[in-house]
Amino acid sequence: MTAFRHLNWMMMAAAIGLTLSVASSRAQQPNDPGDQPGLVADDSYRLDPEWQKQVVYYRTTEPPGTIIVSTAERHLYLVEPGGRALRYGIGVGRDGFQWSGLLTITRKAEWPDWTPPPEMIQRQPYLPRFMAGGPGNPLGARAMYLGATVYRIHGTNQPSTIGSKISSGCFRLVNADVIDLYGRVPVGTKVIVRQKPQL
Repeated sequence: MTAFRHLNWMMMAAAIGLTLSVASSRAQQPNDPGDQPGLVADDSYRLDPEWQKQVVYYRTTEPPGTIIVSTAERHLYLVEPGGRALRYGIGVGRDGFQWSGLLTITRKAEWPDWTPPPEMIQRQPYLPRFMAGGPGNPLGARAMYLGATVYRIHGTNQPSTIGSKISSGCFRLVNADVIDLYGRVPVGTKVIVRQKPQL
Protein backbone atom coordinates (compact mmCIF):
# COMPACT_ATOMS: atom_id res chain seq x y z
CA MET A 1 0.00 0.00 0.00
CA THR A 2 2.82 2.39 0.85
CA ALA A 3 4.53 1.70 -2.49
CA PHE A 4 1.24 2.34 -4.28
CA ARG A 5 0.78 5.70 -2.48
CA HIS A 6 4.38 6.61 -3.28
CA LEU A 7 3.81 5.82 -6.98
CA ASN A 8 0.59 7.91 -7.00
CA TRP A 9 2.44 10.80 -5.36
CA MET A 10 5.25 10.62 -7.95
CA MET A 11 2.76 10.57 -10.82
CA MET A 12 0.89 13.57 -9.38
CA ALA A 13 4.15 15.48 -8.86
CA ALA A 14 5.19 14.74 -12.45
CA ALA A 15 1.82 15.96 -13.77
CA ILE A 16 2.09 19.17 -11.73
CA GLY A 17 5.63 19.72 -13.01
CA LEU A 18 4.48 19.26 -16.62
CA THR A 19 1.62 21.72 -16.13
CA LEU A 20 3.96 24.30 -14.62
CA SER A 21 6.50 23.90 -17.42
CA VAL A 22 3.80 24.37 -20.07
CA ALA A 23 2.41 27.41 -18.25
CA SER A 24 5.84 29.00 -17.89
CA SER A 25 6.61 28.45 -21.57
CA ARG A 26 3.50 30.48 -22.45
CA ALA A 27 4.27 33.23 -19.96
CA GLN A 28 6.21 36.39 -20.73
CA GLN A 29 9.94 35.84 -20.89
CA PRO A 30 12.00 37.67 -18.22
CA ASN A 31 13.59 40.10 -20.74
CA ASP A 32 10.26 40.80 -22.47
CA PRO A 33 8.57 43.93 -21.07
CA GLY A 34 5.23 42.94 -22.58
CA ASP A 35 2.52 45.54 -23.11
CA GLN A 36 2.59 48.49 -20.74
CA PRO A 37 -0.84 50.09 -20.52
CA GLY A 38 -0.70 53.64 -19.19
CA LEU A 39 2.85 54.31 -20.38
CA VAL A 40 2.89 57.48 -22.49
CA ALA A 41 5.17 57.31 -25.54
CA ASP A 42 8.31 59.43 -25.50
CA ASP A 43 7.84 61.32 -28.77
CA SER A 44 11.41 62.62 -28.62
CA TYR A 45 12.76 59.05 -28.93
CA ARG A 46 15.02 58.79 -32.02
CA LEU A 47 14.78 55.56 -33.97
CA ASP A 48 17.94 53.94 -35.27
CA PRO A 49 18.29 54.89 -38.99
CA GLU A 50 17.49 51.26 -39.92
CA TRP A 51 13.95 51.69 -38.56
CA GLN A 52 13.26 55.25 -39.75
CA LYS A 53 10.72 55.81 -42.54
CA GLN A 54 12.42 56.18 -45.90
CA VAL A 55 11.89 55.74 -49.64
CA VAL A 56 13.73 52.67 -50.95
CA TYR A 57 14.06 50.82 -54.23
CA TYR A 58 11.76 47.81 -54.04
CA ARG A 59 11.14 45.26 -56.76
CA THR A 60 7.74 43.60 -56.73
CA THR A 61 4.92 42.64 -59.07
CA GLU A 62 2.35 43.94 -56.58
CA PRO A 63 0.55 47.15 -57.60
CA PRO A 64 1.19 50.50 -55.91
CA GLY A 65 -0.79 50.90 -52.70
CA THR A 66 -0.12 47.31 -51.54
CA ILE A 67 1.36 46.83 -48.07
CA ILE A 68 4.00 44.12 -47.74
CA VAL A 69 5.16 43.16 -44.25
CA SER A 70 8.47 41.32 -43.90
CA THR A 71 8.62 39.91 -40.39
CA ALA A 72 12.17 38.60 -40.91
CA GLU A 73 13.42 42.09 -41.83
CA ARG A 74 11.06 43.85 -39.39
CA HIS A 75 10.02 46.28 -42.12
CA LEU A 76 6.67 47.25 -43.61
CA TYR A 77 6.68 48.38 -47.26
CA LEU A 78 4.03 50.51 -48.93
CA VAL A 79 4.52 49.88 -52.65
CA GLU A 80 4.83 53.04 -54.77
CA PRO A 81 5.10 53.49 -58.56
CA GLY A 82 8.45 53.24 -60.31
CA GLY A 83 10.00 50.36 -58.40
CA ARG A 84 9.99 52.17 -55.09
CA ALA A 85 8.36 51.75 -51.70
CA LEU A 86 8.00 53.65 -48.47
CA ARG A 87 9.72 51.51 -45.84
CA TYR A 88 8.80 51.72 -42.16
CA GLY A 89 10.51 50.02 -39.22
CA ILE A 90 8.13 47.84 -37.21
CA GLY A 91 7.91 45.61 -34.16
CA VAL A 92 6.70 42.10 -35.01
CA GLY A 93 5.41 39.02 -33.22
CA ARG A 94 7.72 37.36 -30.73
CA ASP A 95 8.85 33.78 -31.47
CA GLY A 96 5.80 31.54 -31.70
CA PHE A 97 3.50 34.46 -32.62
CA GLN A 98 4.61 35.14 -36.18
CA TRP A 99 2.38 34.31 -39.13
CA SER A 100 2.07 34.91 -42.85
CA GLY A 101 -0.82 35.39 -45.24
CA LEU A 102 -2.85 37.70 -47.45
CA LEU A 103 -5.48 39.96 -45.89
CA THR A 104 -7.07 43.36 -46.42
CA ILE A 105 -7.55 46.32 -44.13
CA THR A 106 -11.17 46.00 -43.05
CA ARG A 107 -11.37 48.90 -40.59
CA LYS A 108 -9.38 51.93 -39.49
CA ALA A 109 -9.53 53.75 -36.16
CA GLU A 110 -7.96 56.87 -34.67
CA TRP A 111 -6.83 56.50 -31.03
CA PRO A 112 -8.43 53.04 -30.90
CA ASP A 113 -9.86 51.40 -27.80
CA TRP A 114 -8.17 48.17 -26.74
CA THR A 115 -9.80 44.95 -25.54
CA PRO A 116 -7.03 42.37 -25.07
CA PRO A 117 -8.18 38.88 -26.18
CA PRO A 118 -8.46 36.15 -23.49
CA GLU A 119 -5.27 34.41 -24.69
CA MET A 120 -3.28 37.61 -24.15
CA ILE A 121 -4.76 38.13 -20.68
CA GLN A 122 -3.78 34.56 -19.83
CA ARG A 123 -0.16 35.37 -20.74
CA GLN A 124 -0.20 38.84 -19.17
CA PRO A 125 -2.76 38.73 -16.31
CA TYR A 126 -2.01 42.33 -15.28
CA LEU A 127 -3.58 43.71 -18.49
CA PRO A 128 -6.85 45.63 -18.26
CA ARG A 129 -9.93 43.95 -19.74
CA PHE A 130 -10.66 47.18 -21.64
CA MET A 131 -8.75 50.41 -22.20
CA ALA A 132 -10.07 53.53 -23.90
CA GLY A 133 -7.96 55.03 -26.67
CA GLY A 134 -5.42 57.68 -25.77
CA PRO A 135 -1.70 58.36 -25.36
CA GLY A 136 -1.22 55.59 -22.77
CA ASN A 137 -2.96 52.94 -24.87
CA PRO A 138 -0.59 50.24 -26.26
CA LEU A 139 -2.34 50.48 -29.68
CA GLY A 140 -1.05 54.02 -30.04
CA ALA A 141 -2.45 56.75 -32.26
CA ARG A 142 -3.95 54.68 -35.10
CA ALA A 143 -4.95 51.11 -35.91
CA MET A 144 -5.68 49.31 -39.17
CA TYR A 145 -7.52 46.03 -38.63
CA LEU A 146 -6.54 43.03 -40.76
CA GLY A 147 -9.37 40.91 -42.13
CA ALA A 148 -11.52 39.23 -39.49
CA THR A 149 -8.45 38.41 -37.37
CA VAL A 150 -7.33 39.87 -34.03
CA TYR A 151 -4.25 41.30 -35.78
CA ARG A 152 -3.66 44.98 -36.54
CA ILE A 153 -1.10 47.39 -37.86
CA HIS A 154 -1.02 49.95 -35.07
CA GLY A 155 0.98 52.54 -33.18
CA THR A 156 2.73 52.01 -29.87
CA ASN A 157 3.39 53.66 -26.54
CA GLN A 158 6.82 51.94 -26.52
CA PRO A 159 8.85 53.38 -29.43
CA SER A 160 12.00 51.60 -28.21
CA THR A 161 10.43 48.26 -29.23
CA ILE A 162 10.52 49.06 -32.97
CA GLY A 163 12.84 46.61 -34.74
CA SER A 164 12.23 43.86 -32.19
CA LYS A 165 10.13 40.71 -31.83
CA ILE A 166 7.78 41.92 -29.15
CA SER A 167 4.09 41.58 -30.01
CA SER A 168 1.45 38.87 -29.92
CA GLY A 169 1.24 38.91 -33.73
CA CYS A 170 0.38 42.55 -34.52
CA PHE A 171 2.69 44.97 -36.29
CA ARG A 172 3.58 48.16 -34.44
CA LEU A 173 5.03 51.44 -35.70
CA VAL A 174 5.96 54.61 -33.85
CA ASN A 175 2.95 56.93 -33.66
CA ALA A 176 4.26 59.43 -36.23
CA ASP A 177 4.76 56.60 -38.76
CA VAL A 178 1.41 54.92 -38.15
CA ILE A 179 -0.34 58.29 -38.57
CA ASP A 180 1.53 58.76 -41.86
CA LEU A 181 0.65 55.25 -43.12
CA TYR A 182 -2.97 55.60 -41.95
CA GLY A 183 -3.36 58.70 -44.10
CA ARG A 184 -2.01 56.94 -47.19
CA VAL A 185 -4.06 53.70 -47.24
CA PRO A 186 -7.83 53.19 -47.47
CA VAL A 187 -10.00 50.38 -46.15
CA GLY A 188 -9.68 47.52 -48.64
CA THR A 189 -5.88 47.85 -49.01
CA LYS A 190 -4.21 44.51 -49.69
CA VAL A 191 -1.73 43.43 -46.98
CA ILE A 192 0.77 40.64 -47.65
CA VAL A 193 2.60 39.25 -44.62
CA ARG A 194 5.78 37.28 -45.32
CA GLN A 195 8.01 35.57 -42.77
CA LYS A 196 10.93 35.01 -45.16
CA PRO A 197 12.58 37.68 -47.30
CA GLN A 198 11.63 37.63 -50.97
CA LEU A 199 14.43 36.48 -53.27
